[in-house]
Amino acid sequence: MLARTEKVVFQGAAGDIDCALDSPSGSPRGWALVLHPHPLHGGARDNKIVTTIARACVQAGLLALRPNFRGVGASAGQFDAAVGETADMAALVRQFTEAYPEAAAGKWVLAGFSFGTSVAAQLHSQLGDEQRAVPDALMLVGSAVGRFKFREVSVPDDTLLIHGEADEVVPLSEAMGFARERGLPMVVIPDASHFFHGKLPTLKLLVQQRLAALGL
Repeated sequence: MLARTEKVVFQGAAGDIDCALDSPSGSPRGWALVLHPHPLHGGARDNKIVTTIARACVQAGLLALRPNFRGVGASAGQFDAAVGETADMAALVRQFTEAYPEAAAGKWVLAGFSFGTSVAAQLHSQLGDEQRAVPDALMLVGSAVGRFKFREVSVPDDTLLIHGEADEVVPLSEAMGFARERGLPMVVIPDASHFFHGKLPTLKLLVQQRLAALGL
């Protein structure tokens, strides 16, 4: 399934949320929300880890939504250390499901990389607290949840944690601490850096395996 990409805009508390929407060639089987790394360190929706995850999702038949957080690209507002970003994503989820009911009726995957993992984990927790629909799968890559944690975080037992053994930004020991506290297994890619240089095919394969477990 070859993707086509279009620009779409949703509304958060700070204004426009500038998004790219990657679509499969056939009718969507669900959708994925893929969240990018730290906005103040060059993080944006076109980050190669984000696009790798999105590509795997599209190939599985999902619409893949890649938003820019506050202050990135054409998104309004300023960096808010995951607090405003999480609120924006909660609003985005509501708006997306109303605008794309066919995709919303299928499987939903929530994924984040680095700073995006903190927003993803706290978004998942907020949706659960509000008794709103939660994703069918949560994927956290290069997990930095604890660095931007502003609320209690509860993630499902089948959360996919992927980390690089040689991560120079978020040390493996930090990510392992997050996993240990929650009794979660973690997939460690040998010799991989934070940005998974030379390891993107392995990362994509792990995402594809998780999607296959959903029947995608």
